[in-house]
Amino acid sequence: MIMQYRAVFYIKNNMTTEQPDNKTPEQYNETYFESGLVAGVSGYMNFGWLPEMTIRMAHKFITGLPISRQETVLDFGCAKGFLVKALRLLDIKAHGADVSEYAIKHVPSEVKEYCHLISGCADERLFERSYDWLLAKDVFEHLNEADMRLLLRRSRPHVKKMFAAIPLAADNESGKYIVPAYDLDVTHSIAKTKDWWADLFKSEGWNVESFNHNFDGCKENWRKWEEGNGFFIVS
Repeated sequence: MIMQYRAVFYIKNNMTTEQPDNKTPEQYNETYFESGLVAGVSGYMNFGWLPEMTIRMAHKFITGLPISRQETVLDFGCAKGFLVKALRLLDIKAHGADVSEYAIKHVPSEVKEYCHLISGCADERLFERSYDWLLAKDVFEHLNEADMRLLLRRSRPHVKKMFAAIPLAADNESGKYIVPAYDLDVTHSIAKTKDWWADLFKSEGWNVESFNHNFDGCKENWRKWEEGNGFFIVS
């Protein structure tokens, strides 16, 4: 998971950052991924390769966005690189980046060369090349607003389109997600509404092409909460 490094408080376009916080990349460690639920730090337990789920999700991304075989993809916050593996199995030129040293060390051998450890949104290595798509599933909520803005600005010359799957809140004040399980992750920083996110994208020069509360193959187990997730395509 990608996360923040700086603590900043400012107001821009009537959007306030909920800083300071003291999260560090070291929080995305073995405990976070393998026993986070029992440790009370995340919803992860024994995070491993689930081909039936991940390959299906990759297929739905390819057909639903759509992504062509001529296009390149960056999985931003790739963790152990399972989505990168699934996309490459389906002949998509996928790459990954993550701040978790533990996760990157456990990327499957067949895609290790395509998944890279970065220090954060300011890392020059993040956009050493350009991509047709940046995919961010359950990642942007880990950033603070300052780093989210930095990412949106830095990616502008290097990314044509973004797909973002984001847990949503019912309001912009409570700091609580519509889906209660999302509150269990101590590294989550932003709990805001779909309109807040749409305004954020637009304020940094991105056009919101589409928004939906559902996307086939992605986060389907949370559909009990009809407005709990937001799926944005921006360009």
